Amino acid sequence: MIFKSGPSRLLFTLLIIVALSIVALDLTSNKFREGKAYLNLVATPLQWLVDLPVKMADGVSDVVVSRATLIAENDELRTEAILLEQKVLQNATLASENRRLRTLLNARQKVEEEVQMAELIGVSSDPFQHEILINRGEQDGVVIGQPALDSGGIMGLVVDLAPVTSRVMLVTDSRSSVPVQLLRTGFRTLALGSGSTTELKLDHIPNTEDIRIGDLLVTSGLGGVFPMGYPVAEITEFRQEPGRSFAVVRAKPTATLDKSRYLLLVQQVNGLERLESE
Repeated sequence: MIFKSGPSRLLFTLLIIVALSIVALDLTSNKFREGKAYLNLVATPLQWLVDLPVKMADGVSDVVVSRATLIAENDELRTEAILLEQKVLQNATLASENRRLRTLLNARQKVEEEVQMAELIGVSSDPFQHEILINRGEQDGVVIGQPALDSGGIMGLVVDLAPVTSRVMLVTDSRSSVPVQLLRTGFRTLALGSGSTTELKLDHIPNTEDIRIGDLLVTSGLGGVFPMGYPVAEITEFRQEPGRSFAVVRAKPTATLDKSRYLLLVQQVNGLERLESE
């Protein structure tokens, strides 16, 4: 019957017989168990070699994942570091701005005239025109010819108006002329814009005039445009020219023209009215 059932049933029957025989030998024969142990000993390295590619692939995958994770963490830390640096700089800027505002407020308390605060919002790109744009205009009561100053002294005066903005010509502009007097001696003259952003010039100063390096020039109040007594510049050069009647005189503005962001607009006071009030 077995042979009539076909080769598959015969093979299955033989495999069962062999399996049972192996189990019987395993249970009864020490030699068989020793042979099995030997085969396991031989097979273990082979199994390790077979598993090696899989383990290497897993290891490489872990390394790739770890590297990607580290790169992501580094990018995140770098971003945080940049943000912290910017925050530190921003805080330093705000602290510096607060110091300037406090200084300007102190200057405002010393100013007798009526003033209003303005903020610089633009600078002229023309190198031959030293002008700034401020955020106060005709609607704020600003008028042409109104003086502007910072905590250091006179910056310039308003030369053009718009409804909500104004243009201020700085004292260093070549068109600028400020009536001044030497604080130490009372000598009166004009401080002229030199066209340089850091220098004023005094023309037609006699060689014999008593002028020293470091002398302070203040507004004289003549002309009724600039109120009297505000700092304008400090003498930086007094050079007598041999054979000439006039000396070369240069001065540095006391206002920080290239740094001030906030300034005060001073209400115009007629010179005679001011003298009468005093």
